[in-house]
Amino acid sequence: MKSKKETILAYVIMALMAVVFVLPLLWIVLASFDPNASVGLKVPASWTLENYNAVISSGKNRLAFLVGLVLSLGQTFLVVAISAMASYPLSRYELKHKRTFMYTVLFMSALPITTVMVPVYKLFLILGLMDNLLGVILFMTASSMPYAMWMMKNFMDTVPIALEEAAWVDGANTIQSILHVVLPLMLPGLCTIAIFTFSGSWGNFFVPYILLQSSDKYPASVRLYQYFGQHGVDYGQLAAYSLLYSLPSVLLYVISQKFMSKGFGMAGANKG
Repeated sequence: MKSKKETILAYVIMALMAVVFVLPLLWIVLASFDPNASVGLKVPASWTLENYNAVISSGKNRLAFLVGLVLSLGQTFLVVAISAMASYPLSRYELKHKRTFMYTVLFMSALPITTVMVPVYKLFLILGLMDNLLGVILFMTASSMPYAMWMMKNFMDTVPIALEEAAWVDGANTIQSILHVVLPLMLPGLCTIAIFTFSGSWGNFFVPYILLQSSDKYPASVRLYQYFGQHGVDYGQLAAYSLLYSLPSVLLYVISQKFMSKGFGMAGANKG
């Protein structure tokens, strides 16, 4: 009887948690089609695409989405490429002070971004990188490297070295074994880190807001702030913008599932 009560209580708690998460999403969907959207959740009296039309027709919004994609894709590519290269020696070789280095990397990943922004701001002024998209990409890449290296190293550890040794016996060199044996098995890890990195960069408001000064260089995450004015909030356009803003991350996750499933399917290649 006690077990049944605990099960019911668990389902009730999970249902409440689901409601808490679903209601804001439902508000965004409904408000984006509502010409008279408000902060309250309600079914629109009349449905319209005007909110989406207003968001998409704005040249500033289109530019902000493009800038956001440049920043996010640039950071994602660099993070995945560099962390993949760094994870191989960290996983395969017995390096001196490797444990100390990995714990230092782990500590760096725990530092909140706000604690380093003041010296970074000063450094960017000295180097002339303020209001520079490349500078922002490089800084966000550096700030994402600690967790990416740690995660990538753990993924690399799961790839059996016996598969590489078999490739070496067949005449492959180290580069060929990495490209044709290790990387295909690392696809789940690569996709996971790419999703985390892209999502974190796409939703990053603080760093671009501090390091970019020209409004035409603001990414979509900063441009979202335009709907909060002194004379109220345009909830309909805000909801439409938010829904469009979420699409790149969702699409990346959907697309990467194909490659992740391939990688998981190859994970048992050394068995048999």
